[in-house]
Amino acid sequence: MATDEKATSVKSAERALSLIEFVSEHESVSFGEILTELSIPRSSAHGLLQTLTSTGWVAHDPRTRQYSLGLRAWQVGQNFRGNTDLLGIVRPIMDKLAAGVGETVQLAQLDGVNNTYIAISQPARTMRLASSVGMQLPAHATGIGKALLSLLPREEAERRLRAAAPLAHLTEHTVSDVDELLALVDRVHEDGYAVDDEEYMSGCRCVAVPLPYVSDRDTQLAISLTMPTSRTTAEWPLDIYESLRRSMAELETLIRP
Repeated sequence: MATDEKATSVKSAERALSLIEFVSEHESVSFGEILTELSIPRSSAHGLLQTLTSTGWVAHDPRTRQYSLGLRAWQVGQNFRGNTDLLGIVRPIMDKLAAGVGETVQLAQLDGVNNTYIAISQPARTMRLASSVGMQLPAHATGIGKALLSLLPREEAERRLRAAAPLAHLTEHTVSDVDELLALVDRVHEDGYAVDDEEYMSGCRCVAVPLPYVSDRDTQLAISLTMPTSRTTAEWPLDIYESLRRSMAELETLIRP
């Protein structure tokens, strides 16, 4: 294959992957939004979308003219085996913690300046947190996100946050100033935990702990316990942290006996 043809193929592949990632971040998107957000020429976008819809990676609703993630993306996702061994160990502990405290327990991995949930244990309560595996939330506005950022070298955490600035101000309690946020991330090393005190969503609180013994340079993991503010006590967050601390000590003995 000629050099120009190789370059064109690589560029098309990069655009296709960017398009799939963009669609996956939204419930549905229009053709115009794809053109604007990805800066893809109209003719190229048409060709990519035709290929992706015909192969099932992207679905198109002719009635609304909206694009969404296709069945093929879900099928491939089911074959992902990353963290499988860890999940087999941590899942029973998460289930036990969720049942004991009666609140939602989540395991997340850092992706840039977002946290991606890779496992969730829900309590038997009727009113519980509506979250799902694969969901991404901004790390700066969540307790688990700050716990994840604390696992990075400080310079790297600062670099990522400043590159993403301005950070979204989601509620009146959201910390969006990078310097103030870095101070909160530093505190995780001292306290052992991070919190979200209605910073992502009003009426919702979270306590999270980093998992340094299963994290490395490329993969950062943390666990959180999330609940409505109305169900927290006067001892929050220390009472929730104590429950988390005991469960994570149990997890560490299983991973590092």
